[in-house]
Amino acid sequence: MHVFNRLRDRRQMNDTAQVAGLFTGEPEHRWEGKPFSAIRKRRADGPLKVTSAGLAGDAQADLEVHGGPDKAVHIYPAEHYAHWRRVFPEMAAIYGPGGFGENISSEGLSEADLCIGDVLAAGGARLQISQGRQPCWKLNLHTDNPAQGAAFQKTGKTGWYVRVLQEGTVEEGDTLSVVDRPCPEWNLREVILARFSPRLDPAVAVALSELEQLAEPWRSAFARKVDPDYEEDIAPRLPG
Repeated sequence: MHVFNRLRDRRQMNDTAQVAGLFTGEPEHRWEGKPFSAIRKRRADGPLKVTSAGLAGDAQADLEVHGGPDKAVHIYPAEHYAHWRRVFPEMAAIYGPGGFGENISSEGLSEADLCIGDVLAAGGARLQISQGRQPCWKLNLHTDNPAQGAAFQKTGKTGWYVRVLQEGTVEEGDTLSVVDRPCPEWNLREVILARFSPRLDPAVAVALSELEQLAEPWRSAFARKVDPDYEEDIAPRLPG
């Protein structure tokens, strides 16, 4: 199997973090002429059950592209907000834990520290990384920043989705730790950047299209990228 050449020594990677906050939301109509969205989340004030459908009390408005077993929970590193405050200082007030619609705000792990398929222990739950986040126009409207989604993709600072292997209860302050790494050759940040790259080594695309631990929509996307002439139309998802 192809191995990314730019991977860091695994001994230099972090394997623990802390749950800095839990966030849930319900579908609401926020923008005239646009569909409902549940991207606006509110901080939970206690422990929450996490099931194969996600955090208790959380919901999605468009189940065709959000939620489901492979995208039950979205985790975002709180450390990234400092980056966004530097890049978009005029919007600094909006960048804080929960501000991107994540379910879990974490401190201590980033995409560069993780791999597709990593199993994370959080409280009594076991969560498996399935894909990065694929931003859409709702993120731009939610942050009132038309450049936000594109910046997500360019930097790879998207956070990640997980499937729930073992249901349990999670609360703020819990340790989030890597307890299994079945795919050490597939660094999460590199896979995210590959997903959004307009040109990809066909060998990488083939390998990722066959990676069992990767969510099916991303496997299908990489299968299309095997064709060097394929051009993805992102206009419907990410205007501008």
